[in-house]
Amino acid sequence: MTKQNKVILIVAIVAGGGVALVTLLLILATLAIPATQAVIRHGNETSAVNSIKLLVTEENNYATTYPSHGFSCSLSELGGHPGAEPPTPESAQMIGDDLASGHKAGYTYAIDKCVKVTIKGQDRVTSYELTAVPNAVGHTGNRGFCSDENGQVRFDPKGGTDCTGIVEDLSVTGKTN
Repeated sequence: MTKQNKVILIVAIVAGGGVALVTLLLILATLAIPATQAVIRHGNETSAVNSIKLLVTEENNYATTYPSHGFSCSLSELGGHPGAEPPTPESAQMIGDDLASGHKAGYTYAIDKCVKVTIKGQDRVTSYELTAVPNAVGHTGNRGFCSDENGQVRFDPKGGTDCTGIVEDLSVTGKTN
């Protein structure tokens, strides 16, 4: 075998090995990307459950701090910038800017279905529903989450606000009671 043929053989082996390596890397990426996306979705769902629980707690704090207003019916009312001015019913400074904006970790949050009563000319919110839905079902999360003034976190397996399943503890495994 001539020197030129040896060089051609070595180049062919390296090139063939390079193709095999690239093929192997593509196969590994094909397997790893969905697993990584599942981990991200699970993390976003865990964040949504924890955020809903935080919002329930802060709604109760709001109702205690501003009893004539009852619960808040607005995420922006629960928000505000600490230290800028003293807290008010319109800017209670109880939650961070991300939740107050209604967007956090791949989910959109809202306070809906508020029930108000008027007492001595003052509207007082007596009940509400919190919702957290994935920005893109199947990508940022699979399930929607809901709660109300009773504090029980429920989920919608289709990613909406028809929450019928009950989230057990901090688990977001999809099990229902």
